Amino acid sequence: MSQLRKHLKFSWKNKWRAKLQKRRLGFLGIKVFIDKNVEFQRYPKNITIDSYAVVKEGARICSCNEIAKITIGKNTTVGFHTFIFASNKIEIGNDCLIAPFVYIVDSDHQAEKGELINRQPNQTAAVKIGNDVWIGTGAKILKGTEIEDGAVIAAGAVVSGHVKSNEIYGGIPAKKISERK
Repeated sequence: MSQLRKHLKFSWKNKWRAKLQKRRLGFLGIKVFIDKNVEFQRYPKNITIDSYAVVKEGARICSCNEIAKITIGKNTTVGFHTFIFASNKIEIGNDCLIAPFVYIVDSDHQAEKGELINRQPNQTAAVKIGNDVWIGTGAKILKGTEIEDGAVIAAGAVVSGHVKSNEIYGGIPAKKISERK
C-alpha cells in the first residue's frame, strides 16, 4: 500500500461526495476518494473513474462536449488542482501518479492568419497515458500525446508526441533525459 493510501482517511464527507458523483458520472468504482472542491464539468456522464482512485482537492475534470470521453484507471491519483480537459478522448491507465497542478488537454485552437482566433475550430487528438506512469508537478500533456507504461514525466515538462515505456522525459519541449532502471 502506498504512503498516500495508507494515510488517506475516508470521512463521511468523502463517502457522501462519492455517492453524489456516482449518479452523475458514467462510472465510479468502489472506494474512490473524492476530495473537496473537485469538479466534474459539462458532460460528467462521459467520465469514468475506476476503483481505488484518488482525486485531490481542486481538480477539474471536464468532458467538454457530448462525445468527449475521459477514463481514469484503478489506483490512479489525480493531484491537487490538476486540470483534465477532453474534447475527444483522454485515457489514463492504472496505478498512475499525477502530481499537483498538472494540465492534460487533447485539443488546441487553430491559429490561421486572417481569422480571429476565437472563431477558429479546435484541433483534437486523443491522449493516452499507460499504466504505472508518474507525471510531475506542473507538467503539461498536450493533444495527441501517448505515454507508454512505466514512463516518468518530470516536473514542469511540456509533452507532445510519443513517450516509450520506462523512459523519463523532461524540459520544454520535453525530451528523453533517462530511463527507469
